[in-house]
Amino acid sequence: MKIAFFELEGWENDIITAAFPADEIFFYKEKLENPSSLDRKDFDAISVFVNSPVSASALDVFPSLKLVTTRSTGFDHVDVAACKSKNIIASFVPGYGDNTVAEFAFSLILNLTRKMYQAIDRLKETGAFSFAGLRGVDLKGRTLGVIGTGRIGKEAIKIGKGFGMNIVAYDPFPNAEVAKEMGFEYAALEDVLKRADIVTIHCPYTPQTHHLINKTNIGLMKKGAYLVNTARGGIVETDALVWALQQGILDGVGLDVLEEEGEIKDELKFLSEAHPNEAQLRTVLENHALLRMPNVLITPHNAFNTQEALMRILNTTIANINGFKAGTPQNQIPGSL
Repeated sequence: MKIAFFELEGWENDIITAAFPADEIFFYKEKLENPSSLDRKDFDAISVFVNSPVSASALDVFPSLKLVTTRSTGFDHVDVAACKSKNIIASFVPGYGDNTVAEFAFSLILNLTRKMYQAIDRLKETGAFSFAGLRGVDLKGRTLGVIGTGRIGKEAIKIGKGFGMNIVAYDPFPNAEVAKEMGFEYAALEDVLKRADIVTIHCPYTPQTHHLINKTNIGLMKKGAYLVNTARGGIVETDALVWALQQGILDGVGLDVLEEEGEIKDELKFLSEAHPNEAQLRTVLENHALLRMPNVLITPHNAFNTQEALMRILNTTIANINGFKAGTPQNQIPGSL
């Protein structure tokens, strides 16, 4: 097979070459933007990233094409209907950062509950080995509220259980079998907010989850509770967060996402181009009340970003190609079958 890879960083090349010793491999750092200008067009398969538009006209350029596999979870850059009409298999990466994001959420939780940022900043800035104001709390025995029990949420539950925490979760589609197997319970959102010492958010952003946490229900949380959001900014009403912190309801907040970011469909775009709202966010952050609060940690939408997660993306893509070669396509994009 002749296989072309687009939008590569370079570290992937040796891995890909070793994975396909009997095939002809072609590497392009550039995105697939103008297919007609390529030096050759006889590829049997192409692997693209999030900034390579695979349109119907692009598919027409490759007369031998039988497989399109995108190295991403999002696939709105692939014309799935056109692939189907041309009998071209279209594959994607259904998940790559489940534990990655959950681990990041717990890094924020640990930083908040043990006041790590304040301790490090004090020592570096003043050289003082003072414990004043740095007393934290244990996770063991406390209640973790998990909002959303999909792939990432289940990983967060596993980690929480490892710390000896009690888990209560909210999901509009509860899975009683999974809850029994993993040892947690489902409850209504209001009950989760009332019972949890720490709430971590792992649900998708939809019209139904817009401001799921808001000024009406955030007041239900325990005085001294913590809230962490590594999902999407719009799930939490910013004014409600500021109010809850000012009222002393929340003892700390960890955010890898901000409501002002707008709708982010696929974090992987950040790896190949700047954040689409970076300039706007810089201005917002300069005046953001949350940024000035010492018990608020804000990170730049980085929860997904580990070498292992990127390696899982590449390995899944290699498996997609091998599955196609074996006549057993896998991870096919919904709607392309």
